[in-house]
Amino acid sequence: MHGANIPLRGLYEISEILTAPTRLQITLGNVVNILSSFVQMRHGEMVIKEAAGELEIAATAGNKHAPQSDWRRFTPQAVVDRICATGRPLVIHDVSKSELFQADLQTASGGATMPVTFIGVPIEAEDEILGTLSIDRIRDGAASVHCDEDVSLLTMVANLVGRTIRLHRILSTDRQRLFEEEGRAENSRDEKEARPARHSPVKIDGIIGESLALKQVLETAAVVARTNSTVLLRGESGTGKEFFAQAIHKLSPRSKKAFVKLNCAALPESVLESELFGHEKGAFTGAVAQRAGRFELANGGTLLLDEIGEISPAFQAKLLRVLQEGELERVGGTRTLTVDVRLICATNKDLETAVVNGEFRADLYYRINVVPIMLPPLRERPGDIPRLAKAFLDRFNSENHRELAFAPSALDLISRCYFPGNVRELENCVRRTATLARSSTIATSDFACQNSQCLSSLLWKGADRANDGNASDEFGRNRMPVESPLGARRTGASEGAAVPVNARGPSHPASGATGMRVTDGDRLIDAMQKAGWVQAKAGRILGLTPRQVGYALRRHGIEVKKF
Repeated sequence: MHGANIPLRGLYEISEILTAPTRLQITLGNVVNILSSFVQMRHGEMVIKEAAGELEIAATAGNKHAPQSDWRRFTPQAVVDRICATGRPLVIHDVSKSELFQADLQTASGGATMPVTFIGVPIEAEDEILGTLSIDRIRDGAASVHCDEDVSLLTMVANLVGRTIRLHRILSTDRQRLFEEEGRAENSRDEKEARPARHSPVKIDGIIGESLALKQVLETAAVVARTNSTVLLRGESGTGKEFFAQAIHKLSPRSKKAFVKLNCAALPESVLESELFGHEKGAFTGAVAQRAGRFELANGGTLLLDEIGEISPAFQAKLLRVLQEGELERVGGTRTLTVDVRLICATNKDLETAVVNGEFRADLYYRINVVPIMLPPLRERPGDIPRLAKAFLDRFNSENHRELAFAPSALDLISRCYFPGNVRELENCVRRTATLARSSTIATSDFACQNSQCLSSLLWKGADRANDGNASDEFGRNRMPVESPLGARRTGASEGAAVPVNARGPSHPASGATGMRVTDGDRLIDAMQKAGWVQAKAGRILGLTPRQVGYALRRHGIEVKKF
């Protein structure tokens, strides 16, 4: 029974049981059951205690009783307490002579006439006693000589069991903590999702609209405003970048300090340097007095650099130094000045392409592109057009002492117009229409495009005649991206027909579209040839921006000729 290889084989099989993916109680029961294959035993028991000393798990073998109901039938509480208290194995050769065992326990153990031997060892891990592992057997002369070997084997088994129990408890604790963290995260998400319903939306003077796209930008601006991070406002011309910059300043801790703005595209490089950094008296012709630059004026507050993408590479290097060091020198001066400015930049230029083409410094791009905010074009917020139109008309009335109002049909018409100039173009449209209105109620006939008085009207009517007034869903409201104005075609249009792209609704002169039309590839090539393959000139011929022409060339696969 106790061959030299039996303990080793027993430990191997027990290790396999302990590493099996089963519940801990089943695992411990399997360990107790397999012990009979390696040690002589009548009953085997394993008692695992909680930290408070109460029974947590009991596994038995060699009896017909439920594991947790009658475990004290075979191992008295006093025996478990003795082993746990001492942390040492306990061997009782004849339990009938031990005060730890009661007479009723021996009677219940089968009423054996021969003495019963008990062997118990502590189950421990990391110097903590977790329970006991014990066996009993009928004592005979041959079995008694193997007590030391059995104690050694049971001790090794108990150590393996202790490590397994500890691992299960660690995993259980981690799992519970994970559940709690997930619960807290879920509650946090629920609170975050519910927060807009509990709190009123962000309202900023000068920014009008209730569309989802606008609300998301406003919420982002409100969050960013609480920090000093540099913000890069991006979007098409006329989307209100200056208004949003002012909003961020007003919502920031710097709101009581100055808000200073500068259009970088409006000044040559020499003047731009003086405007931003200031100059000393006599620094150049006309510098009759010392002057503080915009950085100094905005010290402690916010500085908006509009059209940041238009500054020259040489000036980009000078600006980068100020942004990195927070220090500058006036033109013609030698004294270093330290400034604390929250920088907001704005551009409608594709800075990524400019970096790739070497037109914009990559290090400056990364310096200003800390928190980019993309402002939605007007076509992505069509529901805001009536609100904006009414607000612009109210402003016009206040300035000109008029009492004009839109007819419902007029508001419906203007809501279906396409405004490539976005909010700025919408305001101009309202002012032009209000100025020329013949009565106090603005009707659809008052719009200039309805009376063939603007270029957009002529283009749209020509496009409608070319296409018999049939519009495709391809150019439905808010579905045509401005990034590829020359790339789309109307279903059913002939190869040489001009295609209007600026429609927000059906292609019809009554739609009030004020944007430019999109032509096919042949017309694009014709415009490029007339312009000497200069995209900017071709854009002026087509009424598009150079960037839009570039997208159209790539979309049509037209190779630009170089001379």
